Amino acid sequence: MAKTLVEQKNEVLAIDIDEHRVNDSMQYVSNVQIGNATNERFVSSLGVGNFDVCVVAIGDNFQASLEATSLLKECGARYVLARASRDVHKKFLLRNGADEVVYAERELAERLAIKHGSNHVFDYMKLADDYAIYEISVPESWVGKTIVGKAIRQKYQISILATKENGHIYPLPSPDHVFKQNETLMIMGHQKDVQAITK
Repeated sequence: MAKTLVEQKNEVLAIDIDEHRVNDSMQYVSNVQIGNATNERFVSSLGVGNFDVCVVAIGDNFQASLEATSLLKECGARYVLARASRDVHKKFLLRNGADEVVYAERELAERLAIKHGSNHVFDYMKLADDYAIYEISVPESWVGKTIVGKAIRQKYQISILATKENGHIYPLPSPDHVFKQNETLMIMGHQKDVQAITK
C-alpha cells in the first residue's frame, strides 16, 4: 500500500517496530521510522494530525492494532484506516476510533468466490451490501443488438459503465452501441439482477 501511495506522488511515513522491515521498506518509502505504534509518547511525536490518512496495518496482533488505532485518534489523526482479520475485530476497531476498517482476507475471498462461482463474471467490486460493479461477458442474446434496442436499464435494471475489448476500456458507451461477441461489459447493479443475466 505504501509503495502504491508513493507511486501516486503521495508523501508517506512508514513506521514499524521491526528494524528489518523498516530497512526493507526504504527502497519504496523515503520517510521511515522504527518505533512502537502502541507507545503514546512515540505516536504523539509524529504529528499525526498533519496527515490526511493514518493506516494501521498490524495483522497478527489485534491488541496492538486496537491500541494503535485508539492512540492515533487521541493524538489528533483526522482519518484512521485499520485492518481487521475477523468480524469481531472490525466491530472493536470501529468502536475505538477507526473511521474505516478493511477486512482484506474476507473481501478478497468474497471477490474470488463471486468471480469463480459465477458463469461469465470476470471481475467484481463490491459497492454496498447488494450493489457491485461486475465485468461480464456479453450475453449471447445481446450480440448484434444495441443498448437502447435491448432497453438494458429498463428491462434488466443495470447500468453499463464501459465496454472492454482487447484489453482496452471504452467508458460510457452510447445508447446505439452494438454488442460484440468478443467484448466484456463493466456493469453496475443489484446482485440478483446481475445473476439473472449471467446465468
